[in-house]
Amino acid sequence: MGRWLVLGLLVISLSVVNPARAIAADLQVGARLFQSNCTTCHLNGGNVINGQKTLRQEALRRYGMDSVAAIQKQVTYGKNAMPAFGQRLSPEQIEAVATYVFDRAERGWTAL
Repeated sequence: MGRWLVLGLLVISLSVVNPARAIAADLQVGARLFQSNCTTCHLNGGNVINGQKTLRQEALRRYGMDSVAAIQKQVTYGKNAMPAFGQRLSPEQIEAVATYVFDRAERGWTAL
């Protein structure tokens, strides 16, 4: 808990000083959370359960998941084979993961 408070304060302080640095910090948090919670099914933006429902931009558009808010909802509540993470991750962590997924999709899932 203390670690997340320190991280949150760091992100807030960075956003006041340098918004671009704060966004990069948020993406790094999202990347770590994605790595530890999502890569089993979504390695490099793919989908091992349903190959058509990837996290690539064209698939996100096709399935109405082409916004951070839509991705947050899916991560929070789950759907079909995807489990809900709303009880495992905080709203801030879910937002970080959703922001990371949205950013990676826009960049074609290239490395940070």
